Amino acid sequence: MNMYVDVLVEIKNKHVDKTFTYKVPKSLEADVEVGKRVVVPFGKMTLEGYILNRKDQSDIETKEILEVIDEEPVLNVEMMTLGTFVQEKTLASLSACYGAMLPKALKAKKSVTLSKKMVSYLKLAMGYEEIYAKLTNDSQKRILELFQQEDLVLKKEANKISASAVKTMLKKEYIEQLEEEVYRYQLKEVEKEAKKIFTPAQEKAYQKIKEELNTEKVFLLHGVTGSGKTEVYLQLIEDVLNLGKTALVLVPEISLTSQLTERFHKRFGNNIAVLHSGLSDAERYDEWRKILREEVSIVIGARSAVFAPLKNIGIIIMDEEHSESYKQENNPRYHALDIAKKRAETHHCPVILGSATPSLSSMARAIKGVYQYVPLLERANQKKLPNILIVDMALEVQNRHPILSRELECKIIEKLNKNEQVMLLLNRRGHSTTITCSNCGYTYRCPHCDISLTYHKSSNQLRCHYCGYTKYKDDRCPNCHEDALNYLGLGTEKLEEYLGNVFPTARIIRMDRDSTTTKGMHEKIITDFYDHKYDILLGTQMVSKGLDFPHVSLVGILNADASLNIPDYRSNERTFSLLCQASGRAGRKDTTGEVIIQTFYPDNFIMQCVKEQNYQKFCKYELNIRKTLKYPPFYYLCNLTIRSKDYEEAVKEARKAKEFLETKLDKTSLLLGPTTANMFLVNKVYHFEILIKYKSDEKLISALKELDEMCLLNSKIALDIDFLS
Repeated sequence: MNMYVDVLVEIKNKHVDKTFTYKVPKSLEADVEVGKRVVVPFGKMTLEGYILNRKDQSDIETKEILEVIDEEPVLNVEMMTLGTFVQEKTLASLSACYGAMLPKALKAKKSVTLSKKMVSYLKLAMGYEEIYAKLTNDSQKRILELFQQEDLVLKKEANKISASAVKTMLKKEYIEQLEEEVYRYQLKEVEKEAKKIFTPAQEKAYQKIKEELNTEKVFLLHGVTGSGKTEVYLQLIEDVLNLGKTALVLVPEISLTSQLTERFHKRFGNNIAVLHSGLSDAERYDEWRKILREEVSIVIGARSAVFAPLKNIGIIIMDEEHSESYKQENNPRYHALDIAKKRAETHHCPVILGSATPSLSSMARAIKGVYQYVPLLERANQKKLPNILIVDMALEVQNRHPILSRELECKIIEKLNKNEQVMLLLNRRGHSTTITCSNCGYTYRCPHCDISLTYHKSSNQLRCHYCGYTKYKDDRCPNCHEDALNYLGLGTEKLEEYLGNVFPTARIIRMDRDSTTTKGMHEKIITDFYDHKYDILLGTQMVSKGLDFPHVSLVGILNADASLNIPDYRSNERTFSLLCQASGRAGRKDTTGEVIIQTFYPDNFIMQCVKEQNYQKFCKYELNIRKTLKYPPFYYLCNLTIRSKDYEEAVKEARKAKEFLETKLDKTSLLLGPTTANMFLVNKVYHFEILIKYKSDEKLISALKELDEMCLLNSKIALDIDFLS
């Protein structure tokens, strides 16, 4: 009897997002398993794909698979189910969904291969004295002496004495060589840390969740900054491990993994795997296989770690659950929370959502009782929340203090004199946001996008932060050739330069996407600042949440209102969250925290809520607005983007798409647009958007699938479907 397999090939074409049947040659039948990758002929190409099904017959004549790549399946049963779930949630291709779940080395793409890191050891092949009696060479004797302390000796250590002597001893069979795989990512040695004594509030929160450890409930742990949420996580995970189960811990930013991993390492030793984009492809490959082999019980990582192949999960934790980083920006556009809840159903375990500023969607579900609300509204060390001062920058600019207000500058000097640390948040990287010519008005703009180029002084480059276009800055205006270039706007690089001039003795470190491109820089900057090797840390929003620095007594927030002016229904929520989270970095240990927020809108309601640190007041205000305007959590949103290099084609197809949906959707659903997207032209591609607001529309998914099929027939356009809530 012949064997056949259904293979999902890895190819970026929605027309072929389906399985194809292949015959299995007799020589490969023993190696074939569902979930493994195989090499197959596909037209004139040779591609890789995943085996999704095995069967005994085929109705059509088929080609044969060429090779089975894996020793063990890279997709287990749960992951295959998750891939289908992600496809249903996002309407992306199934191959894209599986691709998002796996590290690069295990994706079904030709020519991506990674070897295991092997280390060579030596061991004695006979008794020590017996070998010693046969040796006449001094180098060989010195090598033999290495075995007096160890049964196994690293070959490279023996080679340092004499590689030729090692070779001779192996040839004469005095010693044997062993190969052992080692993982490339290694946790640093740390001292074990005993569990801390809970405050009454922590104990109450812990007990409420502990009682439901074997349920699929979702808990919203609303803990103010410094309330000790991490300690609650640690104790719950210890309980889960004692039950013989595993734990999955998600954080939104790479910058948060180092401190959190260290806390977990101190409590649980090496029983941890780490997954995030800061690791090399080889390191992620090792960590993934470590999880597959069930060598660890805890996984800590960023968004894609939600797919980690853990078995028997006992708890899933999403720290800083409000963060928009949990939403994937490109296909498949999944939200980690949806995956976490799906996995919790499979494993019958709780999901813990932790945040000082919960997302309004989560809080609304908690208010309705869909989520279990667990408050933790006081700091663990009984310290008060920091004092917040709002500074009106309109007055400061008039008094010629456009970058640092007088209050902030004086406070920085005060803290430096006390040997305390300062954090400054400016959510814009680069040196200057715009360079213009004061003589002719010329402005450097991206030739591919509808946006000005950002100047990065350290590299003397102008960059587009959308398409990646880069060019070197000219000494004179490229239009009129006058020496009249003006540098407008403030980025972290320019702020770093300014601070160096104002505080010449201060040790300053910058943390943004540009300063952390080198591997390991996130961790190095955080560790060095924690160890007080620097006095001032300035950065973008990656420094605003989750980090714990005991000597930081002052946080300064510049251009605090920039995110308020973004045309997005979430701008108020994002601003409130960012400012509260950043404020929470101050005064976490022995020092009293102070925060200075610089804004041109000091009387804005959101700013007042931040000053009062009143989440409930903000929540009530914002939910009323959302309800009136029919935005989440009261309505769901789906955003459609029609893209084309041809402007007229994009306009025509966007209008056709709306007309089609008007005939298909329920009358209770609202259609807005088509309108030009916020970023209308990106990399010479025009973008038009249609927004769908709906409460419950059974016709929506089928209509979108039909629209997607229609758009596939037009090679001049592309359709992106993004469920925003």
